[in-house]
Amino acid sequence: MQNLEQTLAQTTGFTESQITAVLNLFSEGATVPFIARYRKEATGGMSETDIITLRDTADKITALEKRREAVLKSLQDQEKLTPALEKSVRAAESLAVLEDLYLPYRPKRKTRGSVARERGLQGLAELLRLAESRLQPETEAGRFLNPEKGVHTPEDALAGARDILAEEINESTPVRSAVRDLFFRRGVLSSKVIKAKAEEGKTYRDYFAYSQPAEKAPSHRVLAVLRGQKEGFLTVHAQPEEEEALRLLTRLVFPPGGGGAAGEQLRLSIADGYKRLLAPSLEHELLTSLKERADEDALTVFASNLREILLAAPLGEKSVLAVDPGQRTGCKITCLDAQGKLVEKGIIYLFQGEKARKEAAEILTSLVEKHAIQALAVGNGTGGRETMDFLRAIDLPGNPIITLVNESGASVYSASETARREFPDLDLTYRGAVSIGRRLQDPLAELVKIDPKSIGVGQYQHDVDQKKLKAALDDVVISCVNAVGVDVNQASVELLRYVSGLTEKLAHQIVARREERGRYARREVLKDLPGLGEKTFEQAAGFLRIRGGDNPLDESAVHPERYELVECMARDAGTTTVELMKQPQLVDKLDPRRYVSHEVGLPTIRDILAELKKPGRDPRTDFQVFHYTEGIDEIGKLKAGMRLPGVVTNVTAFGAFVDLGVHQDGLVHISKMSKSFVRDPSTIARPGMKVQVTVLEVDQDRKRISLSMVEDAEPGRE
Repeated sequence: MQNLEQTLAQTTGFTESQITAVLNLFSEGATVPFIARYRKEATGGMSETDIITLRDTADKITALEKRREAVLKSLQDQEKLTPALEKSVRAAESLAVLEDLYLPYRPKRKTRGSVARERGLQGLAELLRLAESRLQPETEAGRFLNPEKGVHTPEDALAGARDILAEEINESTPVRSAVRDLFFRRGVLSSKVIKAKAEEGKTYRDYFAYSQPAEKAPSHRVLAVLRGQKEGFLTVHAQPEEEEALRLLTRLVFPPGGGGAAGEQLRLSIADGYKRLLAPSLEHELLTSLKERADEDALTVFASNLREILLAAPLGEKSVLAVDPGQRTGCKITCLDAQGKLVEKGIIYLFQGEKARKEAAEILTSLVEKHAIQALAVGNGTGGRETMDFLRAIDLPGNPIITLVNESGASVYSASETARREFPDLDLTYRGAVSIGRRLQDPLAELVKIDPKSIGVGQYQHDVDQKKLKAALDDVVISCVNAVGVDVNQASVELLRYVSGLTEKLAHQIVARREERGRYARREVLKDLPGLGEKTFEQAAGFLRIRGGDNPLDESAVHPERYELVECMARDAGTTTVELMKQPQLVDKLDPRRYVSHEVGLPTIRDILAELKKPGRDPRTDFQVFHYTEGIDEIGKLKAGMRLPGVVTNVTAFGAFVDLGVHQDGLVHISKMSKSFVRDPSTIARPGMKVQVTVLEVDQDRKRISLSMVEDAEPGRE
């Protein structure tokens, strides 16, 4: 039997040395970001995606092995483990095959077949299985009558024998394997409306009479029909044609030359075994497989979208006035300093007449001047466009930036424990305004405080496996946080807890110590915290930044374990570390090969040199203000044929949603994203991307806007 490394090498394509290195690092407590960033020599330069793939594949193989050992133990305890069976169990390459082998021996409740065996009908079943044309079933059945056990007539005996045969057919490993293959190759996913629910379930009308080959069913359709089934509006099936399945079963089970009345009994057993046992079981497997595939696709889409949102361009350390629009109750405003600290709050009324608007303009002008506001952030909910247009019409001091900010999830943050801890005495609506302002300053730092599912960039996120969803999204957040790096003197607990190696408890300790004693001057000081030992420090240090501290390297992604190497480089350049980091031309003169050793290879050295040229560089793009088309601020103003700017808010398997500034996102169907065939919408669009689209059709009643990214698209042509 192969070891785990050999199996992974065959499954993933990575070398055994790479696999061994990664598994060893994981066993030592290393994280994905740390391995990918600081252990490139050991892994051969594997990316985070590679390492996660290896980790998840190893988990699946380990789970299979754990189940294999449980099956072997059960068979041994039952004294059913023959050498041949053990060989088959150990050779099983999938959970499905393993469970097929175990099925006849699985402890189970009473079945029709087991009851028939207790009644002594196994012998009759074996006779019927031969299907000899000369055999008279009713005559043979008469020999098995046993009134005391409920076998009163020949038909009672034949019915029991057929039950035994049906169960044996269902539990035959070769039969299940062949029919499973048919299900997965030729199965049709179909759904029908439950007539009594037709009116109530109009959301699913596209699936009232839906049918498609299962292997070609798009993930979003699979998730949609399964949700419709779960909510009681649809009946869903996934099976091949019954006649085709029965023909296959007959070829597999029916003996050569069989026929006559005995053959008819066997045919009845085959049909019963298929319809009552085999088909429901394999249909469940197929639906489960379709669901798992759809989940994986949805998770991929969600993870990709979330990464784009988290790594959106930050405005940076600039003072911000944030506005949470409110048409009836007024607009809540908060003023934040460059570090995101709340310095003043208030309320203005923009939808209550000219007098109120004039007072609002005076308040805003005063606040902008008082706090030297550099940007105004407006939530993009109801009233957002009107509020932004009003702000742009005011002659504000300093000509600050004015922009809409996606407020999805802000209300979730406002009511969260995190918000209550940050602002215990602040009303929920003001907390929302603070969140909007901070999202403009640093989207990543603010969005990590919210459950990723609430950010609104997924595809059927409530339908997928929630455990897998959480794991996938955690991987994305961890990757983004560590790619950007975290300022230890400003970061919240919520941001720090995603840093490689840190736990929530340690994050709380870091913040508590900062609040008690002031700023951290050096990375090394973190070692003084209880529970933050050498191993944790090794994992976390390279991703933590200390700006303006004692050691300039603490601002960079250079790991403390390589500080001495950098000092050597500085000496070779005839300067100090500080000056080396200020003069990229000096870094360019260094020969990377000179510093290769048995501990440090070229990949790490090149990373260090790149970091020295741009210490603590932010991988995110620079912030740019976006402008919607003036005057187009509600769906009723859209007309087919208009060419408008928009911002992609979400990408799914079937297209991209685009915000045009009219409070209702439009959909660019995958077929309208390019003149060429598009297999994956994420190759064309990503959340936050600025695009030009053509309005194809507007359905105000259903609040649907159809768009095209193709320049010469024809309105009205779907």
